[in-house]
Amino acid sequence: MVEVVNRQRRLKLDTEAWSNFAARALDAIGKSESSATIAFVSDRRIRGLNRQFRGVDKATDVLSFPAEEKFNLGDVAVSVDTAAVQAKENGLTLDGEIAQLILHGLLHLSGYDHETDNGEMNRLELKLRRRLGI
Repeated sequence: MVEVVNRQRRLKLDTEAWSNFAARALDAIGKSESSATIAFVSDRRIRGLNRQFRGVDKATDVLSFPAEEKFNLGDVAVSVDTAAVQAKENGLTLDGEIAQLILHGLLHLSGYDHETDNGEMNRLELKLRRRLGI
């Protein structure tokens, strides 16, 4: 089960559709029995989270907060503001960018780390993007 909450005011988002997408992504990752929470937030909020938990005082696109529970993977925060900018820069739809960020965050919750794994996470993410149609 994936709970999706919209904690920003910029855009009205279909949380049920995003919950269904995230559940499909978890299934593709091999974590269909796991749960997670996705929170859509503003740049201001994600900057605060980034500063508080990573010591980086700037907005970012996505943050992952792993849980210490067997079936609850944790939480993913997605900045809708940054996603909109990146979508425009990369020639993507906002939905396409958000889908990529959710997948990226869920992979981090599943234990992958692109900063230390010699490209394993990036290869898997590209494969899963194709499988999920993003």
